[in-house]
Amino acid sequence: MRLRIPRLLPLTIAVMIALLAVKCAGLVLAASAAQATAPATAPIAAPAAAPATPPAKPTNGQATIPAQSEQAVLLDLRKRRDALDAREAALRARESVLDATAQKLDQRVAELKALQARLEQLDAARRKRDDSDWLGLVSLYEKMKPRDAARIFNDLDMGVLVKLLDHMNERRAAAILAAMNPDKARETTTELARVRERRAAEATASN
Repeated sequence: MRLRIPRLLPLTIAVMIALLAVKCAGLVLAASAAQATAPATAPIAAPAAAPATPPAKPTNGQATIPAQSEQAVLLDLRKRRDALDAREAALRARESVLDATAQKLDQRVAELKALQARLEQLDAARRKRDDSDWLGLVSLYEKMKPRDAARIFNDLDMGVLVKLLDHMNERRAAAILAAMNPDKARETTTELARVRERRAAEATASN
């Protein structure tokens, strides 16, 4: 007898579907009953707002960075102030030295001026004394006849001759030169003019 296995498979599937339907219906009925008997639940409260978080405090490393920068600025300012103070002190010391030097120079200049005035006085006195000595000789030759004086002047040293003629009266000196040897008279006149020019230049320079 041959078994009809292919016909058993649809039957099995149909039985399983029926059982599944029964279980689903039971679950639906149970859920309905539970919902009907459960008390009314309170509305779900909204979650409380999270408290505002304070700003994060800087760590020790972050806090020391501004402090170190400020300290560096203060240190630089202090160095600059010290440098300015040192420069000002150096300028004051230099100014003090310059003032002392200027005072010494003024004192030295005053001493030199006093010495120059003293030397000029001594020179003037010497010249006056020399002039008085020469005036005696000049007076002696002025009283002589020009021809006689000329014979003596022809043999005199040029320096002495010029001194005598320079102190003489112009008219008496001209008369003696006219009676002298022409070459000697010409040489004497040239030297006398040179001496008077030099004296005039020295007088102009001293003024």
